[in-house]
Amino acid sequence: MLLLLPTTTYRTKAFVEAALKLDVDVVAASEQPSTLLNTNPEGLLTLDFSEPARARKQAQEFAARFPVDAIIPVDEDTAVIAASIAEALNLKHNPVDAAIIAKNKHRMREVLSENGVQVPRFRHFSLDEDPGEVAARVTYPCVVKPVFLSTSRGVMRADNEEEFAAAAHRLDGIVSNPRVARRGGPLARDALVEEFIPGFEVAVEGLMTDGEFRMLGIFDKPDPLDGPFFEETIYVTPSRLSSDVQRQIIETTAAATRAMGLTGGTVHAELRVNEHGPWVIEVAARSIGGLCSRALTFNNETSLEDLIIRHALGEDVSDVQRETRASGVMMIPIPGAGVLRQVLGVDAAKAVPNVEDVIITAHITQEILAPPEGASYLGFIFSRADTPDRVEAALREAHSRLEFNIE
Repeated sequence: MLLLLPTTTYRTKAFVEAALKLDVDVVAASEQPSTLLNTNPEGLLTLDFSEPARARKQAQEFAARFPVDAIIPVDEDTAVIAASIAEALNLKHNPVDAAIIAKNKHRMREVLSENGVQVPRFRHFSLDEDPGEVAARVTYPCVVKPVFLSTSRGVMRADNEEEFAAAAHRLDGIVSNPRVARRGGPLARDALVEEFIPGFEVAVEGLMTDGEFRMLGIFDKPDPLDGPFFEETIYVTPSRLSSDVQRQIIETTAAATRAMGLTGGTVHAELRVNEHGPWVIEVAARSIGGLCSRALTFNNETSLEDLIIRHALGEDVSDVQRETRASGVMMIPIPGAGVLRQVLGVDAAKAVPNVEDVIITAHITQEILAPPEGASYLGFIFSRADTPDRVEAALREAHSRLEFNIE
């Protein structure tokens, strides 16, 4: 199994542990060479994630010596490369065009709109344009976002022309960062403005098998995401929505995947729901990010990573069902920018009934960036309980016991 693992991902440990449990050989491919490469040439690979064509050639040369049976990307930056490599190696995966659509929020909007999937009204613009001229053509309230970033980075609400101009200027600063610009490539200066959709938001996790979408879980997001920024916090599953609303969410997500041409692998979707039904905000050709996958466990203590690996290797996983207990995760929000000096209350937070774990991923002396510039969290809180309400209450209580000293 070829795992595409950027050095910034949280997912390495979970995937490697799942592979060992399943007795699957792993090739860990990253954009930076490992110091152990010479001692483990068949298990480590360096790929140029910034150049898909070069990464494809590098993977082909590797596979000629060490055959590969499946390929798994863990984020947006590697999804297109995974599709390209899979095409070259004749492995089942998403078509390259579909992966490109999933990575480009503007192209995704166009494709979904053309195929009758409900999306916000949108307009594409360049950050090189005069923001005042663009602002005059926009309907308010609106949301400004880059076309290629994830984790709500760079996403801002504007309620008038002045706020739009300020958001465009701020987004310009975010994507002008050299590392971010490299990630964006030719899309780095492209931006999207779309109407703000009132309502509540959900996340959907699913699998694509031969073009058919299967829902693995719907996460409620109980905290309102109304702006001015859109930092996510709590995910709880199973959903407390009515069966009819859940059916509409699943059908809309499936329609979106068909329209985009996704055929194989994992899907993570974000939708907003109001009296007009579900609206697709995003469909990503990858699984849920960060450590959040721990909130999804299936029968026989199967992890999401177990399921993804088995599915990628061609195993029939249609009988695997989510556990019966409710579960959830809080992505610990960042209260302000600065340098992290101290974290207090972790043991007290872990002692809250129904809290499974508290993991602080930020390290002391790390520079912390709040939204919309930030792209990470302070850590994660996990809970399992008999009901979604108890899960949510446990997450909030645990969070209230944490204290972060950010200088």
